[in-house]
Amino acid sequence: MATDMINDLLAAVPDAPVVDVRIGLSWTAVVVELAGRRRCGLAATLRGERSHGGPAMPDAGHLVGRGGHELASWARLGAASLTQTSVGFAALNALLGENEQPWIDLNAADMIAERGAGKHVALIGHFPFVESLRERVGLLSVLELQPRPGDLPASAAAEILPQADIVAITATTLINGTFAGLMGLRNPDALTMVLGPSTPLSPVLFDHGVDILSGALVVNIDATLLAVSQGAGFRQVHRAGVRLVTWCSESEDPIGIR
Repeated sequence: MATDMINDLLAAVPDAPVVDVRIGLSWTAVVVELAGRRRCGLAATLRGERSHGGPAMPDAGHLVGRGGHELASWARLGAASLTQTSVGFAALNALLGENEQPWIDLNAADMIAERGAGKHVALIGHFPFVESLRERVGLLSVLELQPRPGDLPASAAAEILPQADIVAITATTLINGTFAGLMGLRNPDALTMVLGPSTPLSPVLFDHGVDILSGALVVNIDATLLAVSQGAGFRQVHRAGVRLVTWCSESEDPIGIR
């Protein structure tokens, strides 16, 4: 399912030349120039050797000037080449751009809290807002590859996800190739959300079972590139020039928030 979704995303974006690529400790940024404007996309930086050996980033130093669509196609690679996949999703998000869409200025934590009052929320990934969110929803189950106190191991997904009323999945799972498996475990009636700066802000995800997208738009490109290059975490990148937005499918439009 994830491969089909990525193919649909690629088919929905234009091509544009790549003018900058930054691969930081935590975040990857790709900038394209489309219709005379620069657009920047972000994705989490995942690191690892390619499955068949060789450097994590082939042709490093020679990415600028290539087509954005070529780099975005790396989003299909998944676990076979994690760093390239990170670049792929950043390029894809740059090509999606910041055209006017029915998104609202609302962060993921507030959206989950609004929809999760009195309900069981399964959150894939330990986000900084976890502790405050526990007090705002009925029950919060956090599934994490590297569990912290209060988290559950990722291996508990098969037990937890079918029970959850709301399933909120970090977009990093799109990069590491675990997204499709997690989607297959959830209750089909559960409200499903994808969150984090790697999230492709595209209605294509609505066609593949997602109800809500909470992602990021880069509004100050130069400051964001500088922060990414110097190893910034997301809070630092956010302060540098990133807008947090949420986009609901028509059936899940948040009444009274817009």
